[in-house]
Amino acid sequence: MNLQAEIETLIRARYPILYILSSEETRVQSAVVEIAQRRQKKVFEWSFSMGIVPAGTSIQSQKHRNAATKDPLVALDQVIEQVEPAIFIFKDFHPFLTRNNFAVIRKLKEIALHLKNSFKTIILVTPVLEIPTELEKEVTVLSFPLPSREDLARLLDRIIEDVKEFKNVRVELDEAGRERLLRAALGLTLGEAENVFAKIIVKAERLSADDVNEVFAEKQQIIRKSGLLEYYSTTESFASLGGVAVLKDWLQKRAAAFGEQARAFGLPAPKGILMLGVQGCGKSLCAKAVSTQWQLPLLRFDIGKMFNSLVGSSEENIRKAIAVAESVAPAILWVDEIDKAFAGSQVSGATDGGTTARVFGTFLTWLSEKTAPVFVVSTANDISQLPPELLRKGRMDEIFFVDLPTVEERQEIFRIHLRKRGREPEKFDLGSLAEASKDFSGAEIEEAVISALYDAFYEQRELATTDVLGAIRQTVPLARTMDENLNRLRTWAEGRARNASVARVVPGEGARRRVEF
Repeated sequence: MNLQAEIETLIRARYPILYILSSEETRVQSAVVEIAQRRQKKVFEWSFSMGIVPAGTSIQSQKHRNAATKDPLVALDQVIEQVEPAIFIFKDFHPFLTRNNFAVIRKLKEIALHLKNSFKTIILVTPVLEIPTELEKEVTVLSFPLPSREDLARLLDRIIEDVKEFKNVRVELDEAGRERLLRAALGLTLGEAENVFAKIIVKAERLSADDVNEVFAEKQQIIRKSGLLEYYSTTESFASLGGVAVLKDWLQKRAAAFGEQARAFGLPAPKGILMLGVQGCGKSLCAKAVSTQWQLPLLRFDIGKMFNSLVGSSEENIRKAIAVAESVAPAILWVDEIDKAFAGSQVSGATDGGTTARVFGTFLTWLSEKTAPVFVVSTANDISQLPPELLRKGRMDEIFFVDLPTVEERQEIFRIHLRKRGREPEKFDLGSLAEASKDFSGAEIEEAVISALYDAFYEQRELATTDVLGAIRQTVPLARTMDENLNRLRTWAEGRARNASVARVVPGEGARRRVEF
């Protein structure tokens, strides 16, 4: 049953007060007007600026206005006086439901008892949930969903039809491009989607899937307003990521899993991955590359922002952050160094009154129960700090272990960083560089190239293989100073996590033993 059908059922069942959470008053009102027409009821709307007027009255119109009904108490009296069957939509009524407005709260409670024996219904439409204790038993709360793909498709068709009369505007949308644009717009309200489609047309005099970044920019505004998540704009791609072939292949196979075809095929949206490994081996870079590869917005989840000194605020912050992430879905939620973020959650009761444990519990529950297409990319360096609950299957699709790069992967990483800085990799002895940089992480290889560039620039000459070799010899890789920790991490990952670079060997699939007869 969709929400419109559920609202109609509740109206027919004489539920007196419906509380609809939504920022889209126009969509909610349109749905209610349709229901009212089927039930042969009148529809009135109320706002603090207009008072009670017939639904759809223009803001410029003065014909039906009654200034006295701007007062919520007078407006509620008007509801009682209405004899014919009707639905009253009260917009942004939540400020009058706070603790100090006892007169309004009491009046609403009395009206609720009256409405059960009438053919009238009050619908409160507001983006904020504010229900006083006195009204908890009288009010039914509903969340009006954001536009579906079909809603956005109808909007896009209407816009395409409207711009046909403008000869200078080109519509360059094939079926795949249309799907990309609609998928990017999921999570926006109809108003936001209409604005961004109009912005694309005005800016480029065309409507094309190549302008999908404009849609992401609109979503960036939503993230900025929340203040709890950070919108990460990145140009990194899998071409910037050396090695980890198994991980990249796994991610590429799930690139199209957010579309309608995947749902029709029976596939759920991917949940997420946890990447364990040595610092500087490309875990964070991978999160950025996935965003570009999948063409989905990347949101950085900073756990530190969640914690607040006020009791209960931390838990509320994480719920708000999750709600924002879901509101712009499909999206990628990047939780960097999750081991540090939730370290100490098991002894939280003795250290911070249980705040960390409650925040972690909220996050874990969401990972298990989420239905919104939010792909979570978590990274960790220290498995000893990871709570065991996080590693359970079902919360993440896969756990990958990102080890130090092999010789071949180090060659690829040198090739990437030399080309990134305007050098042709073929002019360097990549084999010697890869051999010399044993136990180096990707970040340390990059720093070696940069250090060599400084030396060459200082001497006013072109970069050579010997410069990079010199920088390598002067560097002590982190893996050597933390050898024990690395071995412990490898031992733990064996059999528990999937190697990001080497395909898993299935027992019995190796070379056959040869015997003599």
